[in-house]
Amino acid sequence: MSNLTAVTDASFASEVLGASQPVLVDYWADWCSPCKQLAPVLDELAKQYPSIKFVSIDADANTAIPAAQDIRTLPTVQFFQGGQLIQALVGSVTKMKLRQILDDLS
Repeated sequence: MSNLTAVTDASFASEVLGASQPVLVDYWADWCSPCKQLAPVLDELAKQYPSIKFVSIDADANTAIPAAQDIRTLPTVQFFQGGQLIQALVGSVTKMKLRQILDDLS
């Protein structure tokens, strides 16, 4: 079972923008091989950073939020704090890079 909460176009505002803690958002699709490689890394990090909310959004099933966030490449990982986008990583990312950002947020 994943440690990431699935969000949709309908729940994005409350789950991400309205969150009281920092949020990592993973944009993915079933056909995306790099997304599948990133998923277990994010699942592991979610266990290690309990003060940060980890969510994922299927960009094929939910098109409004990825379009509104100008997501053009998968995977994309965004970091929100206080309802504001503070950083985004596009394409494959290393665990070390994710840890650096998560350490700053926690």
